[in-house]
Amino acid sequence: MDAEKRVRYEKIATEIVRLVGGRDNILGVAHCATRLRLVLEDNDRADTANIENVDLVKGVFVAGDQLQIIFGAGLVNDVCRVLAESIHMDSMSLSDLKSKANRKMNPLQRAVKALSDVFIEIMPGILAAALLTGLSSVLGNLDVVENNDTLYGISTLINIASGAIFGFLPLCVAYSTVKRFGGRPIMGLVMGCIMLSNSLTDAYAAAQGTAEVTVLHIFGLPVELVGFQGGIIVALLIGVITAKLDIFFEKKIPEMIRLLVSPLLTTLVSAFLLFMIIGPVGRGLASGITAVLVWMTQNLGAVGYAVFSGVQQLIVITGLHHVFGAIESQLLVDTGRNFLNPLMSVAIIAQGGAVLGYLARNLKDARARELCIPSFVSVLFGITEPALFGVNLRYRYPLIGGCIGGAIGGIVVYFTDLGALGFGTTVVPGIALADPAGNGYINYIIAHITALGAGFIAALFLGMMFNRRNTEEPAAVRGARLYKEENQVIMPEQICAYVSGELVGIEKVSDPTFAGKVLGDGVAILPKENKIYAPVDAVVEMITDTKHAITLRTKSGNGILIHVGIDTVQLNGKYFDVHVSAGQEVKKGDCIMEADFKKIAEKGYDTAVCMIFAELEEGCRVEPEPERTVSVGEKIALIRK
Repeated sequence: MDAEKRVRYEKIATEIVRLVGGRDNILGVAHCATRLRLVLEDNDRADTANIENVDLVKGVFVAGDQLQIIFGAGLVNDVCRVLAESIHMDSMSLSDLKSKANRKMNPLQRAVKALSDVFIEIMPGILAAALLTGLSSVLGNLDVVENNDTLYGISTLINIASGAIFGFLPLCVAYSTVKRFGGRPIMGLVMGCIMLSNSLTDAYAAAQGTAEVTVLHIFGLPVELVGFQGGIIVALLIGVITAKLDIFFEKKIPEMIRLLVSPLLTTLVSAFLLFMIIGPVGRGLASGITAVLVWMTQNLGAVGYAVFSGVQQLIVITGLHHVFGAIESQLLVDTGRNFLNPLMSVAIIAQGGAVLGYLARNLKDARARELCIPSFVSVLFGITEPALFGVNLRYRYPLIGGCIGGAIGGIVVYFTDLGALGFGTTVVPGIALADPAGNGYINYIIAHITALGAGFIAALFLGMMFNRRNTEEPAAVRGARLYKEENQVIMPEQICAYVSGELVGIEKVSDPTFAGKVLGDGVAILPKENKIYAPVDAVVEMITDTKHAITLRTKSGNGILIHVGIDTVQLNGKYFDVHVSAGQEVKKGDCIMEADFKKIAEKGYDTAVCMIFAELEEGCRVEPEPERTVSVGEKIALIRK
């Protein structure tokens, strides 16, 4: 590193240290192929907006409780080294940095983050189901729909679609949980199928006493064959257990019989634990929570109402709220009125108010608008899963604000003696169920406006107090051009296919940094073989310690990053075998790496092999070839000047 570059990098390091809150706020430093990664004591002290304006920075965001600053291949090595030296801290491996980030969080924070990670991946399905459910509810109350065959058919299909997604939500949760905790996602799907098997009595029918439950006796213990519809907490628990068992058996069973025996044992042991331990514990928890909440509303007056509506949405997070349907049915039979329905309704709208409170603090964030607006719309139809899992639980303070708003709404319900004459719908459609006695409709509106406003104000206030901002998703980053448009062509450099497979544009890969061309233009190949070759005569500049990425410098001085898979840094080098070393000269067609793409895919990772033209000489531009199936050695791009 020459003196001029070092002075520049020292200035960058000084600015970064200042903007992240000083040396005492930095717990760990590391880097991957393209990003400087910092673990901070307090992420809120980091000025991410101004970090984006630091020299050579291409983007910044927080993910996995790490502040990640994008510099690009090669450059990030030097910046990381200079920064670590300037604060007298050793640069760490990525695995050590991840451990440091996890240790920084208390057990509750780790549990909440894990829960959030599980639901992030399945959020699009939950959101789709919520909006379809709301649409179905509206259409189902229109006479014109009932009297028109076509409209009735459309309404029925919408209802089937929405119900199917929520009906199989435990399967989705089990899949995502197993993937989050390092197991093979297919094992999560297997457990989800077992939970919802047609051989089991439907959980809702069993709760209402309308279906007979078969009881087995294993080791003298009764085992009820009841399904786990709505059993989100059970799906989470069995997902964690299945992931750990899958990892254990994959390590311990000899490779000769692993493919046959490992999934067999994982499924068998997980199924036994599901029916004998996890399932009964989850159901016992549901019964206990329900009994306590109903007792409070019947014996503690306004306080009981406030507590019920304040915590009711926390029960939704576990998926145990479906048991309230049986209680509501019994209330209607015994008293002709259902006081739980309006309490649950104000609890729901209060969470919607909290979503708006979060949105008000993040109006300039396009990602926040994209998530909050449809989540709030679904709340209006009584569906809170998108709001809970997509926003409120994820950022914590909106969830607390929503609970406060729900409690205040519950007090209004108590003093206005608000009740319902049915159950099943809430919020906007739920007004049709309100008991009209004693200005019931007006009181329904007042209670909901109060809960909405209280949730909004509480979330806004808590957000200001804790100074929380949505930094867990990548912020909008500045685009970077790779080339200048020039007509003159001087010594074009031919870039060849580095692995056989399907050649696609870089914008089609699932990594937003690559797809957004933050590091530069590029291409990707969906591989059909395990060997990766040099695309051009070059010198190996850098190999990541996790072996998933290599940077090359061509004879013309152009820098190329070959990044194998998406987010495969998490594998810590497993399934990768690098055949070259830093400083080594390679010829076009030399094998530089092998990757076991089958096993990488089984772990749930995207196997696209990306090539990014990260550092082009001044005046150079890239001309990629059309998308098609390619073999090693075929031309896939030209670098012209």
